[in-house]
Amino acid sequence: MTINIFEALRNDHEVQRELLAKLINTHGDSPERRKLFEKLKKEVTDHPKAEERYFYSPLIEHDQTIDKARHSVAEHHELDELIDQLDEMEFSNTAWLTVAKQLSEKLEHHLSEEEHEIFQVAGKVLSSSEKALLAQEYNTEMHHLEGDSGDLKQAH
Repeated sequence: MTINIFEALRNDHEVQRELLAKLINTHGDSPERRKLFEKLKKEVTDHPKAEERYFYSPLIEHDQTIDKARHSVAEHHELDELIDQLDEMEFSNTAWLTVAKQLSEKLEHHLSEEEHEIFQVAGKVLSSSEKALLAQEYNTEMHHLEGDSGDLKQAH
């Protein structure tokens, strides 16, 4: 069965949610925190690259979806900043978990907005064949970005 772009994105959103939920339940500079953060960082870096190319780029072409697409791309940059902030902090720093929780809130807001608002509007401007083709292209790109760390999806 062919999946559409919404299903492909939602599958990766679930990976992000699971990784983040596990991450914010870690403590101190533990191997588990380091491992989960690296997986989440890769996911939250790779996903927007492919999503912007194979979901938001086509939406920018439509008057009905251009503003929402631009808004979501801006949110990707906000998430990048939080990831960078976490990356620069010591894992044992008490503020690390505070920033991780901010990331969790922003990411959940972003994913929820995509799934409950943007997907509905995008569903009206993209044809069924476009939705299937975009999913295929998105998944191919994600597979390429995962490269040698293809175990990411299996690890959740």
